[in-house]
Formats: sequence, C-alpha cells, structure tokens
Amino acid sequence: MSAAPAESVRAWRPPVPGVAEVFHARFTAHQYPMHTHTAWTLLIVDDGAVRYDLDRHERDALTDLVTLLPPGVPHNGAAATSGGFRKRVLYLDDSQLPADLVGASVDTPGVPDAELRRLVDRTHLALAHRGDEFAAESYLKLALERLRRHLGHAVPSPLPAGQDAGSRQAGSRQAGPRRVGPAYRLRELLDARITAGLTLDEAAALLHFDPAYLVRAFNREYGMPPHRYLTACRVDRARRRLLDGVPVGVAATEAGFFDQSHLTRHFTRIVGLPPGRFARSDRPSRDRPSRDRPSRDRPSRDRPSRDRPSRDRPSRDRPAAPLAE
Repeated sequence: MSAAPAESVRAWRPPVPGVAEVFHARFTAHQYPMHTHTAWTLLIVDDGAVRYDLDRHERDALTDLVTLLPPGVPHNGAAATSGGFRKRVLYLDDSQLPADLVGASVDTPGVPDAELRRLVDRTHLALAHRGDEFAAESYLKLALERLRRHLGHAVPSPLPAGQDAGSRQAGSRQAGPRRVGPAYRLRELLDARITAGLTLDEAAALLHFDPAYLVRAFNREYGMPPHRYLTACRVDRARRRLLDGVPVGVAATEAGFFDQSHLTRHFTRIVGLPPGRFARSDRPSRDRPSRDRPSRDRPSRDRPSRDRPSRDRPSRDRPAAPLAE
C-alpha cells in the first residue's frame, strides 16, 4: 500500500498587478477552520477534492471546476477524499473584480468551464517563471473577463430600488453577508481595528447593543464568533507582511498578535503550516524558460524546515483586546 503524498506549500507574491499572493499546496490531513480573506480567492484543484461550507451551504471544489470565493465571506475546507488534495490559488485584490459580484459568487462559487480552467492554469504556469509576468497578466485578464460573464448571468438586473449592490436578494434568501444591522456594524468596527483590537464592551457602547447579543448576531450572520473573525483577519494581514519579507516577530506585532508564539499557533491552525516555514516556502524558478503547455503533477520539493509550531498553550492576550484569541 503506497504512502500518502507529503504535504507541501509554495507561496509568493509575483510582480503582477492585482495579484496579492500565489499559493500552491498539497494537504492530506490539514482542515481549514472557519476563516475569511480580504482578497478574492480564485482556485483550481489539480488532484482530489475540497469540501467546504460557504454561506451555510456545503460545497465541493472539484478538478473540473474553477472556484471563486469572495472577500469577507467566512468559509472552511477539508479534503473530500482519503488522498487529500492539491490546489493552486490566486489571491486577487479588489481591483480585479467588482464588489457587486460578491452575491453571485456566494451563490455560484464553482464554475464548470474547461476554457476558464485552462486560462487559470496558464496563468499559474506563467507565474512560475520570472520574466513571464506579462503573459501571466494576459491570461489572468482573459480568465477574469470570462468569469465576470459567468457571474453576470447569475446577478439579477436591475437591483431593486434602495438595495445595496453588494447585498442582493436570491429568492427569499439574501446572498452573502448583509450590509445592515448590528452584525455588519460590528464587522466594520473589527475591520477598522484589526491591529489595535477592541473589547466587546467598547463595541457594545459604540453600537448601543448588549455585548452577548452582538456575539449571537455576528455568529448567526457570518457563521463564526467575532473573535475568530478578527483572528482570521490578523492571520491574513500577517501572511501579506511575511511575503513582504518582514520577520515573523515583526509581522506578528504589526498584525495585532501578542507575540510570535501567539501568531504561530493561529497561523498554523488556519494556513496549515507555521509562519516561518510559510515565509521560506519554495519560490518559482528564476532561470528556466517558460513552456506554454499544461502543467504536470510533479511532486513539490520543500526545503527542510527547522520551524516548529508552538505548543497549543493559552496565550497571554492583551488586556485591551480580548477578541483576539
């Protein structure tokens, strides 16, 4: 009986406008907890399948689909097959897709389009070779144009009078997070204070709601309590700073964690590997010329790592930011 493929990760930020991060990974045992991103998540699965929850609906990311997850909408993820999965992800900033497509992407996150998948694959192939950034940008623009057409068909037009473009209705259910009410207002506060944090009492005083009610309302609307949302946002900020070349300890402080150990515990839980290993993960080749052909399933070669995740012990939280745990 053959052994399961080893887990591996490569992450880097290419000099391509609009691409915040490229993330290639093979996971067998890692399970993503509920988390969120500030960027659009465009992914393809090359082997296996990923099962995830989005907007309280179970979904599958399969090898014949292109999956788009919108920013700010919580989701989780785990292997849907015993052999795990291999995926390639582009994290795209908000300049690449309009905010009014959030609802459509929540309703239809998986797009079964072979040509779209080919374009996303070609984007990754070009990104793997320094000097081919213009080709990568060209393939990506074509892919996003095709993706917009798919999502545009799912968006009713025109929107009802007075309705926000980012929170449309799908039948009797509203697609994606609502942009009114105490849960959304609390999320706005958290987004504005990712590093500094705030206490529930402070949030309750600002929003004029009972603290316990705010927690229940947030959990009901977003599928996670506010402290987990804030932690996920901080991990997202830390991974961007790590790709900037910032040391792990500095990234931890800048993202709002108490110390490096605090970041390591949550980063490993959400991303699937410690921040030090993430920062040192393999970069694409700088010397080989690009070959414009479909990718092959070659095993990744991770550099030996001396970084170990910290023991899961209670962290010393800042007194002013108990939501950070």
